Amino acid sequence: MLHIFIDADACPVKEEVYRVANRYGLDVTLVSNSWMRVPKEQRIVLKVVEKGLDVADDWIVEQVQPDDIVVTADIPLASRCMKKDARVIGSSGKPFTENNIGESVAIRDLLAELRGAGEITGGPPPLKKSDRSRFLHQLDEMIQSIRRKHPFNST
Repeated sequence: MLHIFIDADACPVKEEVYRVANRYGLDVTLVSNSWMRVPKEQRIVLKVVEKGLDVADDWIVEQVQPDDIVVTADIPLASRCMKKDARVIGSSGKPFTENNIGESVAIRDLLAELRGAGEITGGPPPLKKSDRSRFLHQLDEMIQSIRRKHPFNST
């Protein structure tokens, strides 16, 4: 059964995931290092893990199954989940694929170097309305693709 996992600590599109998951009757698990408010719906669960480097990532990788969906901006987590045949989408709506994960890692490493040298300060820009729209569209497309692949497991 298709499940959506959210790397929740810094995810700006949680509300969008709830809407899409509700439409399809999908379960959602938010994984975080601290408590956060989530809707009181049976299909939405918050899993609070211990604080520590990659603890939330490790938990997601242990739980994720083929064709589950992971929402994250964390490129190493995306890569690990893809190795388990999960689908991964970033908060801007960009799906991670075998064709673009290498480029994403290279860009992340370059930006880390530039930040370390003081060339870049601050984080990514806030999401625009068009980013949220792209995310909704791509998440919907991803779910439809999985359902076409497994028509008898759809709810």
